[in-house]
Amino acid sequence: MAGRKTELQYLEQMYHQTGNQLLVLYGRKEHEGRKLVQEFLRNKKFFYYCAPEISPQSQKQRMGREIAEHYQVTVSEDSYDTFFRRVKSGDSSKLVLVIDEVQYIMKKDSQFLESILKLKGKKLYPGPVMILLCSSSIFWVEQELPQVLGAAARKLDGTVKFEELKFLDLVRNFPNYSVRESVEAFGVIGGVTEYMKGWDDTKDIRTNICTHILAETGFLHGKAEEIIRTQLRELSVYNTILEVLASGKHKLNDIYQTTGFSRAKISVYLKNLMEFDVVEKVYSFETGGWQNAQKGLYQIKDTFINFWFKFVYPHLSDLRQMTPEDFYEKHIAPGLEGYLKRYFVNVCMEYLELQDLVGKLPLKIHKMGTWIGKKGHIDIIAQNSIRENIICLCNWSEPAMTFEMCQQLFQSMEQARITANYYYLFTAKSFDKQLLRVVEQDSRIVLVNMNRM
Repeated sequence: MAGRKTELQYLEQMYHQTGNQLLVLYGRKEHEGRKLVQEFLRNKKFFYYCAPEISPQSQKQRMGREIAEHYQVTVSEDSYDTFFRRVKSGDSSKLVLVIDEVQYIMKKDSQFLESILKLKGKKLYPGPVMILLCSSSIFWVEQELPQVLGAAARKLDGTVKFEELKFLDLVRNFPNYSVRESVEAFGVIGGVTEYMKGWDDTKDIRTNICTHILAETGFLHGKAEEIIRTQLRELSVYNTILEVLASGKHKLNDIYQTTGFSRAKISVYLKNLMEFDVVEKVYSFETGGWQNAQKGLYQIKDTFINFWFKFVYPHLSDLRQMTPEDFYEKHIAPGLEGYLKRYFVNVCMEYLELQDLVGKLPLKIHKMGTWIGKKGHIDIIAQNSIRENIICLCNWSEPAMTFEMCQQLFQSMEQARITANYYYLFTAKSFDKQLLRVVEQDSRIVLVNMNRM
C-alpha cells in the first residue's frame, strides 16, 4: 500500500513472531488505516468484525450471528468468551482477529476486555492468534483507552497511529508534478491518503482547488467542517477559534481579544482541538535567547483544515455566489505564496531528516525545530547531541535568495543567542550573484535548490 510500507512491515513482523500478539491501531478514517489492515489480511486466516454504535446486548447478538455465519457453527451463548472459543484458523497457521471501531464495544461492556485478555493468554483459543483492536477515534484511544485498560496496558504488544504521510510519499504518488507543484499540493491537502487519491496530478494546483474544493460537487467541498462536526459539539465556538488561528493570530490573548470568549473557555476548546489532532501548541526551539522567544503559540495542525479556514471559510458568501475560478483569483491567489512558506519549511526539514538518515549531513541531528522570536525568526535549527548547529534559511516566494536575507537571519541568531557550525540555504527559485560570491569563500554554507532536492 503506497505510503504505508513502514506500518505494513511492522504488522508483518509482529505476525511472524511466536505466541499471541495484541495491538491497537488507530487514526482518522481519511488516513485509510482500514485499507492497510485489509492489505495486511491478504493471504491470512482472519475474522473481521466492525462494531456499530449499538447497545451491549445488540452488539453481542450481532457478533454471535456473524461468527455463526462465517464459520458455519452454532453459537449457543451471547458472550465474548463463547465467541472467541469459536473463531479459528482451521489449521496450524496464526489467526488474525480484527475488531474494528472497538470503542463502541469497550465504552459500554467491560466483559469484552476480560475476554480479549483471556484470548491473548491462550485461555479461549489454543492456536496462535494476533488481535488487532482498531479505532477511528483518536480522542478515545489516546485519552480514554489508557484508563479502560488500567494495569492491562502492559499486555499490549504495540500501538500504531495512522497519521499524515510525508512529503516524499506525496511526491511518489504525483509523478507528473514538479517539486514546486508537489509542495503546493502538500500545503493544501497534506499527506492524507484519501485526499491524494482524489487529486489529479495531470492538472495544476489552481484547477484542482477549483474542481475539488471550491466547486459544490468537489469531494473536498465542506470536508473540513465535516471533520469538526463528526468529532466535536458546539461548532460555532470551534469554527470561530479555527478561523482566528488561520488568520494568523496564534496567542491565547489574541484569540480572546478577537472572539470575546473567556480565556478559560478558549483554553478548554483548544485542548479539545489538540486532542483530536486538529490544533497543536507550537514550541520555539530552546536557545540561549529564551527571553526573546515567543511562547504559548497555537496553530492549526491539520493541513487541509488550515487551508479551508484560511482561504475559504471567511468568504462563504462569495463561495455561494462566485464561480470557483473567480473565487480563487479573489481570495486564494493573492495569499497562497505566503501561506505555503510554512509547508516549504516542513519539506526542508524532511529533506534534512533524510540526509541525516543516510549520513550525508556534517553532523548527526539530535533535535530539530524552529525558533520563533519576538523580533526575528529562524526557519530551522538542527542540533546534535553536543549542541553544534545547522542553521537553515528557507526562501519560498522571493525571486531569489539574497545576501540581505542572510543578514536578517544573522540578526535573528543574535536575538536567539545561537551560533552556526553550518548553514543550509534552501530556495524554491534561485540565489543572487552576491550570495553566490559569499558562498564561494565560506565552506560552512551549503546551497540547496528545491528543484534539485
